[in-house]
Amino acid sequence: MWDFFETVRHRHSVRRFRSDMPVEREKLHAVLEMASAAPSAGDLQAYRIVIVSSDEGRKTLSQVAGNQTFLAETSACLVFCADPLRSATRYGDRGRDLYAVQDATIAATYAQLATVAAGLGSTWVGSFDEKALVEGLKLEASLRPVAILAIGYPAEWPEATPRRHLDEMVDYR
Repeated sequence: MWDFFETVRHRHSVRRFRSDMPVEREKLHAVLEMASAAPSAGDLQAYRIVIVSSDEGRKTLSQVAGNQTFLAETSACLVFCADPLRSATRYGDRGRDLYAVQDATIAATYAQLATVAAGLGSTWVGSFDEKALVEGLKLEASLRPVAILAIGYPAEWPEATPRRHLDEMVDYR
C-alpha cells in the first residue's frame, strides 16, 4: 500500500478507462467507506452519494456534463450531492448554503484519493447542468449535486500537469 504522499502525487484525471475491467464491489465499497470517513460539519454527513453504473445512467451523466464521453465509457460514476436541509437543521442558513456543499466536496475528495490507493483512476467533473442532472437521475429535489467522480481502471495514465509554486499560493502572516 502506498503512503499518503505517494497517493496524492499519483492522482491524475483519467479520461480513458478500460471497458473490459469493471470496478469490483469490494473496491467500490472501500472507496465509499473512505468517503464516509471524511470530516463533516457537526458530523452530520450532509451529503448523499449516488452510484451510477447502468449504461443509461452514465449516458445521462455524459449528456448533462457537456457530452464528456468518458463518463459514459467508465464502469461507474459517483455523484456527490449536498443535503442542505440536513445541515440547516443544526446550522441554519450557513449550513444550508455552505456546510452541506463543503461536506459533499470533502467526501468526494476522500473518495478520489481512495480510488488511487485502490489502484483505480478517476476524474472529478464539476461542469454539468445541475437541473438536468437532478431530472435525469430522478434525484430528490432537496439534493444539490456538486461533483461527479468517474472511476475505473485507467486505459492510460495521463502525464502529470505542472503545479503552481507554493510561494504563488501561500501567504504567511
